[in-house]
Amino acid sequence: MARTPDSPQPAALASSADGRAPPLGYALAQLHGVYILAQNNQGLVVIDMHAAHERILYEKLKRALESQEVATQSLLIPAVFSADAVDVATAEEHAEGLRQLGFDVAPVGPRQLAVRSVPALLQAADPAALTRALLGELREHGVTQLMTARQNEFLASMACQGAVRARRLLSVAEMNALLRQMEDTERSGHCNHGRPTWTEFSMVDLDRHFLRGR
Repeated sequence: MARTPDSPQPAALASSADGRAPPLGYALAQLHGVYILAQNNQGLVVIDMHAAHERILYEKLKRALESQEVATQSLLIPAVFSADAVDVATAEEHAEGLRQLGFDVAPVGPRQLAVRSVPALLQAADPAALTRALLGELREHGVTQLMTARQNEFLASMACQGAVRARRLLSVAEMNALLRQMEDTERSGHCNHGRPTWTEFSMVDLDRHFLRGR
């Protein structure tokens, strides 16, 4: 279990006006780079950070597409990758659709594509892998289907690509930021694939397990 130097002390956790911690509490540590361990007023909260971040990204991407306000992030250095001729043709055919989705992708050779910008919400993802996945979706379904009938599947795929990966070490500030975003996100109790994103073990549960008070 990884605990960082800036981990909060339990006595400092309840800092709201009424002396109670937020619903998902405050982060204590990461477990094997997969789970966040947090303390709330009831006991221990265990969060699957990838599943939780997936749901957050999904909901944010959905709102951005619905409002047609997909913020983009230009890459300091374009991500150039080798591509099949069919991918190059798809990028050229759907250049406008890609821009609607927040991507600036253009051929730089007969077998190469350059990614110059991506949706700001997905800037932490591998731009080449993200673009390959998107081109495959466009080739199979077209931008109209991705924006309508297949929107949920498309957004789930993009959110999975952009979500924080297992084994990535987060600071306590990053973990707490994720918890607060979860609390502000609809349906954050489950990821886009239906898996639970967090569970809680109350002090009563823990005391019963360790036979305290007997």
